[in-house]
Amino acid sequence: MTNWGIAATGGIARTVGTVIAAEPGMRVAAVGSRDVGRAAALAADLGGAKAYGSYAELCADPDVEAVYVATPHAQHLQVAELAIAAGKAVLCEKPLTASLAEAERLVKLAREAGVFLMEAMWMRFNPLVRRLATDERFGPIRSVQATFGFPHPFDAAHRLWDPATGGGTVLDLGVYPIALAHFLLGSPEEIHVTGSLAPSGVDAEAGIMLTYAGGARALLDTSLLSPMANAATVVGTGLRADIDAPFWAPRRMVLSGPGVEKEEHLLDPAQGGYEGQVREVAAALAEGRTESAIMPLDDSLAVMRVMEEVRSRLGAR
Repeated sequence: MTNWGIAATGGIARTVGTVIAAEPGMRVAAVGSRDVGRAAALAADLGGAKAYGSYAELCADPDVEAVYVATPHAQHLQVAELAIAAGKAVLCEKPLTASLAEAERLVKLAREAGVFLMEAMWMRFNPLVRRLATDERFGPIRSVQATFGFPHPFDAAHRLWDPATGGGTVLDLGVYPIALAHFLLGSPEEIHVTGSLAPSGVDAEAGIMLTYAGGARALLDTSLLSPMANAATVVGTGLRADIDAPFWAPRRMVLSGPGVEKEEHLLDPAQGGYEGQVREVAAALAEGRTESAIMPLDDSLAVMRVMEEVRSRLGAR
């Protein structure tokens, strides 16, 4: 049995907490929040777990083996540090932290402590996305195109627009297209960026071109101003994949290419998307692993480097 602690009580905490509570061999042992009433309400809904009014109390609970960090980006480092110091495995929502320096610090702490740490990049556990890297018919990948954007009314106090909470489209939405490009093409040789800032100084939109050795490229768009297709296209020398929205959690993908009849691939209806990452944490604990081969920490750092460069070139706060 893997006993989880849930840090935060927002929508994603409830969603992933519900998945954990339904998984065989797992249970939610405790929920922590700065508001103990909210923690108690979510704990009751997740099977009667204990409720704490601070993240420190949650991480100190001897029954908790793994902590899922679902706080806003700017709080990831603080909460994950508490969990690592207590020897708890950590599954931390994307992006791993709000900056590259914080991410490097967190990874260093986890590695020095010998504690499991993984970014909750659920896209990497989706069977359709994983097929992009395993189907040899693709040949070398030459192009990745992906967009993620929707219009969100500007409100300086909202977490998406507030620099103090890690606001901006790149950290919140752009992490997915950038992570897809990294998964398939690795780290870029060059980064080209255009975009605009919100009145609060965070990035409101970004058009990104990443170029790689040999001429491969990724064309990525992210925006809090405009409705985008939220789909992706991946093209190799032998095969093309058109990935339905939302490409970061696709349920349908169509493959085509010279001499290949169109193939429709569908995700198993029983798979909601979050199960893979929580199972990976449980497996790592059982096997004594401190990192995931599916979602390595070095990949999280590489994606953070690109995001930091993009935000820097836009002049984002």
